[in-house]
Amino acid sequence: MRRRWWGTGAVVAAAVCGTLVVQGVGGNSGDDAKSDAGPVRGHVRSAGLKLSGDGRAATLVQRGAEPFSMLGVSWQKPSARLVGKVEVRSRSARSGKWSSWMPVDADSGAGPQSAARGGTEPAWVGLSDAAEVRVEDRGVSKLPAGLRLDMISTGGHGTGTGAGGGDAEPAAYVADGPDDTADPVISDPPPPASDEPTDPTTEPAPPEASTAEPSPTDSESAPEEPSQSPADPPPATESAAPSETATEPPSPSAPVPTAPSSTVPRPVIVPRSGWNADESISPEAPAYIDGKIKAVVVHHTASTNDYTCAEAPSIINAIYTYDVTGLGWKDLGYNFVVDKCGTIYEGRKGGVDLPVVGAHAYGFNSQTTGIAVLGTYVDAPPPMAALTSVARLAAWKLGQYGVQPDATVTLTTALPGQNLAGRTWGPGEEMTLPAIHGHRDGYNTLCPGDAFYAALGTVRTLAAGPVTGLQLRTVTGTGVIGTTPYTNGPVTVTWSATTPAALVSSYEVLVDGKKAATAAGTATSAKLTLASGSHQVQIRAVHQSGRMATSTARTVVVDTTAPVFTTKPNLALRTGTVTTTAVPLTLGWKAADSVSLKETRLTAPLAKTYGPTVTSAAHTARSGAATTWALRAYDAVGNSAVASVAGTPVILQETSATRTGTWTTKSSTSYLGGRSLAAGAKNASLTWTFTGRSVAWVVSRATASGQADIYVDGKWVTTADLRSTATAYRNALWTKTWPTAAKHTLKIVVKGTAGRPTVTTDGIVYLK
Repeated sequence: MRRRWWGTGAVVAAAVCGTLVVQGVGGNSGDDAKSDAGPVRGHVRSAGLKLSGDGRAATLVQRGAEPFSMLGVSWQKPSARLVGKVEVRSRSARSGKWSSWMPVDADSGAGPQSAARGGTEPAWVGLSDAAEVRVEDRGVSKLPAGLRLDMISTGGHGTGTGAGGGDAEPAAYVADGPDDTADPVISDPPPPASDEPTDPTTEPAPPEASTAEPSPTDSESAPEEPSQSPADPPPATESAAPSETATEPPSPSAPVPTAPSSTVPRPVIVPRSGWNADESISPEAPAYIDGKIKAVVVHHTASTNDYTCAEAPSIINAIYTYDVTGLGWKDLGYNFVVDKCGTIYEGRKGGVDLPVVGAHAYGFNSQTTGIAVLGTYVDAPPPMAALTSVARLAAWKLGQYGVQPDATVTLTTALPGQNLAGRTWGPGEEMTLPAIHGHRDGYNTLCPGDAFYAALGTVRTLAAGPVTGLQLRTVTGTGVIGTTPYTNGPVTVTWSATTPAALVSSYEVLVDGKKAATAAGTATSAKLTLASGSHQVQIRAVHQSGRMATSTARTVVVDTTAPVFTTKPNLALRTGTVTTTAVPLTLGWKAADSVSLKETRLTAPLAKTYGPTVTSAAHTARSGAATTWALRAYDAVGNSAVASVAGTPVILQETSATRTGTWTTKSSTSYLGGRSLAAGAKNASLTWTFTGRSVAWVVSRATASGQADIYVDGKWVTTADLRSTATAYRNALWTKTWPTAAKHTLKIVVKGTAGRPTVTTDGIVYLK
């Protein structure tokens, strides 16, 4: 909140103060907010209030006024104090609807001798053409003399076309209705705005601003204030005057200090031209702190939070117009203004990088800089965008003078005072305060609002660092075994932090404690390649202050060793139905990995994928054709190894066998090649000779089929029973496989089984 400077007097009861924006309307969203829009001349039009007979109340109904966007109530004597309730409402210039009654902070009291008038905080009401005011005194004295309503327009002479205009519908306007929502009835004409009798119908002109501005230095003594009458109450708490004493201002030729460099980057700051300041109404040269800025005082303007951020320049311009043209201040009180979207505006002129004396912290202006956020933050703090900008701005200004944002500093009081906590002090006392503190810490005010005040710890942490909430989130490009990431090559590391990126200088990826990659403060990921082995990966965040924060470490194992085939791929014939295009066979293999085998893929002659524990698969192959079976084994991180085996299934018909005994030829399309041999006499035999590593005997089977003894290389191996409940042709009944290919003989001998002696054979299949 804006604070006026008191020359003398005790500080008493607390009050909420600031610029009250009654409706969130008014500013243009177009070029008016740009720095090249040119200055906008503000206008203040005034109308006197009518006092009640006992001097304890005052009212005004002002209709048909030239359009305005802000209003305030002022009075003749700056040293007078209004202890009472001031309420206003206005009529929308567009809809004709009246707003509800809104309180205005009666920020008045014994102001500087050079001030033109005392006054309330201004209220932003949007484009309006009528207003009503009611004032009720709650003190021990009558209302101040010369009460009047000041209506401020900052664009197009009240047309709403400039920085203070706008034609948006005020949010607080209500439909016409009974009681206080109807169009007010005009009462008696307002009284004059001065103590001298004048024509009561004459609207008083805006006062001329005093040319005698007080000195900016808190430590300098103030001259005697005009004596107060016994009825004048002591100065109000939250109603301090501009932060200047009543001594002579510095000469325009006074030397301008050199801007010191800061330890942190300067944020983007919209210059005064960005809110269209008319510098001609504030010609006096700025004053500078003789020394260094020791602290930042944080304020809110006690205005609505419903404004659009495009309206912020209009609101700032209107405050400026009211302060300078209406009340006779030399300039805005705040050094900087921040809107809820985080845009930073230059406030009081003199150079954003210089120690300009502001008018914001009673008794401490010569040691501090003031930052105000547009809005009221009693119940909820400003949005994070605004908090971030306040932190960046405070860190930059304090960094110019070697002050850590989370430090405590010692300030010397220039005047007697009291803060909201009830602590009192006299001139010259030392006070220990946070380097970033709220207005209430040095003055008896609710500013910057309970919620904002509670969030100042967050602002200090944002400004001072280190980065908070830092987490290493993922390591992608890896496989996870258990909970440990494994990789065989480049990885992408991702992270997050709660500190806004604007306050982060950079991020570093640490591998085994050493910096392996650097990323911008806006980054959330980085790529890197790790050497083989186990590593500890961390993220280190570098705050703009230089303070660092490091995440917890995560183990990442780099494995570049490929799996191995402990059993090379091999083929073996298997039982099943044989055709010339599909000979049943089994593909076998065994793969292993030093860490974790993921899978084995068959890539030719067809594509199949098998799990890590699978070591064989049933397939078929065309007879007489050489087929290569290719496999690739993968581990959990993508390393792979390949192996293959080739084989040709060959069918030897029964006619190629050496026969003993009587064999009868049978013909049918169900037989291999359309024919087969059958014998029922005991000891009838067939012998085949082949060179291969696997063989299968192919027969026909039925319920009456007999038995046969099988000899391999002259040795009896087994007795095969061809009997089957279902008739089957071309059936590979029996198979045998060797480790390597060699020349072998296969002989079958009919057993002559009683009742079912017949054996019918198609031949054999072998792999070469």
